[in-house]
Amino acid sequence: MGEKLDAAVGRRDLLRLLGLASAAGAGLQARLGAAQSVAAGAGSRPLETQALRVGYLPITDATPLLLAHAQGLYAAEGLESPKPTLFRGWAPLAEAFQARQVDIVHILMPTAVWMRFGQGVPVKLVAWNHTDGSAFTVAHGVKSPDDLAGKTVAVPFWYSIHNLVLQLVLRKAGLKPVLRGEASASDRSVKLVVMAPPDMPPALAAGSIAGYIVADPFNAVAEVNQVGRILRFTGDAWLNHACCVVIMHEEDTLKRPRWAQAVVNAIAKAQLFARSHRKETARILSSAGGNYLPQPLPVIERALSYYDRAEYVASRAVEHPDWPNSRIDFQPFPFRSFTEELVRLLPDTAVDGDNAFLRALDPKQAHQALVDDRFAREAIRAVGGPEKFGLPESLSRTERIAP
Repeated sequence: MGEKLDAAVGRRDLLRLLGLASAAGAGLQARLGAAQSVAAGAGSRPLETQALRVGYLPITDATPLLLAHAQGLYAAEGLESPKPTLFRGWAPLAEAFQARQVDIVHILMPTAVWMRFGQGVPVKLVAWNHTDGSAFTVAHGVKSPDDLAGKTVAVPFWYSIHNLVLQLVLRKAGLKPVLRGEASASDRSVKLVVMAPPDMPPALAAGSIAGYIVADPFNAVAEVNQVGRILRFTGDAWLNHACCVVIMHEEDTLKRPRWAQAVVNAIAKAQLFARSHRKETARILSSAGGNYLPQPLPVIERALSYYDRAEYVASRAVEHPDWPNSRIDFQPFPFRSFTEELVRLLPDTAVDGDNAFLRALDPKQAHQALVDDRFAREAIRAVGGPEKFGLPESLSRTERIAP
């Protein structure tokens, strides 16, 4: 399962299922101009000397990929790397990766599962990019999940940890998601829609949705602008879950492992810096620094560093104050237990489209086919061991899920 790779996966199919086809087309070509120029001349050069092309979305999930560039960590590993290319949606980012117009991207973990096993794209997950870092934000009048019956909630993509965690929370409250038609308060249903993250805070402020679940800094945007409140942090429903992960082309992990190792080394070093220098990281990412993210510095800083347990316990955004986590954290190791639990839960998560492939997946085999952890293991060893990231020496864990 997953080993038969379909190199001819259709561009149209990819955009359709991602639900963001309108974001592609001419706009995509304009954004990719620089990357395509690099790709055009790449064939005449040895693989090891090709410039590293990084793609990202303007969210704090991208922090390690961006810091590694800003601090010269790619260069320190012997990698030539132009400034990462910003994309406005998951569709153009995934399409650019599939077309080999970028070498590495951060992608939603369930999307990596879908790309590998649902579409036959030869992706390899080589590192986690971050843990937690997302929240369920609602209008001020919503006090509990019960208040969402008959209302609409936005998710960034069907194959996302956001959609999965949201549906766990809804089911616990006795609510059922509907993807087509309208929600009804009488039958305790909630309409789910896919929406681009930048559109979520304005939609919440306008009252066209009752809430959204997404990565920061868009939850921090709602807090700072006082258009909404955090109902629940996703990391308080699934402890230290992966959200975005780093993927490479499988061919690169096989044919140029030294290059792959250098990339993961740089990312791991950036993650260490981000863990202990959160406010400085926010400055580097903002317009006051490298101008990687478009949001104001106070919003980025809040997204990376603000997690007042007393405040959030009082509002019930945090229901597990004893859990050892932060609003967002950074570490590279891709835990097998997480992949396996994710693959078990995804078939029960409603998505718009055919997800029959998920029911054929064996969790253990899926991890083996999708994940290559040797580069993360070596990167962790090189910076001083698992304890540097607060990880167990065994690099194994038991998943804690309590929606």
